[in-house]
Amino acid sequence: MLKFIKGHMESIDGIEIYPMISLLIFFIFFTVLFWWIFTAKKAYIKEVSNLPLETKNQDIT
Repeated sequence: MLKFIKGHMESIDGIEIYPMISLLIFFIFFTVLFWWIFTAKKAYIKEVSNLPLETKNQDIT
């Protein structure tokens, strides 16, 4: 099965660019995510981290 897929993929022109594009998207996404984490305001992070613990608008039955 893998030989069929590999042989089929090799016959497509320009297929070698897709792994590079996916790696670039992955790298950019996580770089932006790390940048956002380190530049986020501490008050916002504290507020969002307490959201699961708030029960004033939930019906507990």
